[in-house]
Amino acid sequence: MTFAVLAFLAVFLLIGSGGFLLFYREVMLKRISEAISPRPKEKRLTSAVQKAKSSLGGMMQSLETLMPKSEKEVSVLQQRLVHAGYRNDPAVRIFRGCKVVVPLLLAGIVLLTGIASLNPLLIYVLALGLGYLAPDFVLGHMIKKRQSKITRGLPDVLDLLVICMEAGLSMDQATARTAQELTLSQPELCDELNIVVLEQRAGRARSEAWKNMAERTDVDSVKNLVSIMVQTEQFGTSIAKMLRVHSETLRTQRVQMVEEMAAKTTVKLVFPLVLFIFPALFVVTLGPAAIVMMESFAALGK
Repeated sequence: MTFAVLAFLAVFLLIGSGGFLLFYREVMLKRISEAISPRPKEKRLTSAVQKAKSSLGGMMQSLETLMPKSEKEVSVLQQRLVHAGYRNDPAVRIFRGCKVVVPLLLAGIVLLTGIASLNPLLIYVLALGLGYLAPDFVLGHMIKKRQSKITRGLPDVLDLLVICMEAGLSMDQATARTAQELTLSQPELCDELNIVVLEQRAGRARSEAWKNMAERTDVDSVKNLVSIMVQTEQFGTSIAKMLRVHSETLRTQRVQMVEEMAAKTTVKLVFPLVLFIFPALFVVTLGPAAIVMMESFAALGK
């Protein structure tokens, strides 16, 4: 089994090194031309960064070809990456490349550490399976983290929108101003608002731009906000009043969620009490009596 894994790694490294040399042929030619006609230092630094990015994207693209894929899988993966905040084109290639690199890396670690001597087949299968699923777990954690930040920051964004609209700005101007002012405190939500502003400047309708934001974030509070905004725009009611009411509703829901979590702690503490605290109490309280009883029965037996 170890020989087969070593042979597989050797073949993979040979194929990867061959593709790496073929890919870097153009880069080497550019480096030779730059050595002949040198450029300023800043331009060379920017070109080096661009080369590193292009080389990483090329390596991930070559690794991506090793995995079977379909259009449906790519669309679902791209949607998940958008939910995590990665909207660039190379994100899909990098993610699929990681699903190839991470299993091989874990298999190499298992081989070098010698853990595979216990049960080679089981340990290699576990390493490859965990390496294949690890990028999905990391991406899911990033999506949940980003969605929680958007949910927590939405009331503050709505409050600033209301202040800007009451100061005389329109809805579009208030959105741009809010995205500019809260960039440091709420970067994820302000990033989405900047995309909304750009879509509106490109000629897209306001309701459609906000619906696209709800689809990109996949947050229930944002979806509710967009549906309420569309209804408010259709019926011609005050948007500022609606935003204020929705902000207060979100804060009330947050307080209720915290109270619900606090109420659940009493039920969740039952399992640690039964498994850890009660046995220790039984040992402390009944232990001396059990020792005395054992000594008494031993004396009676004599």
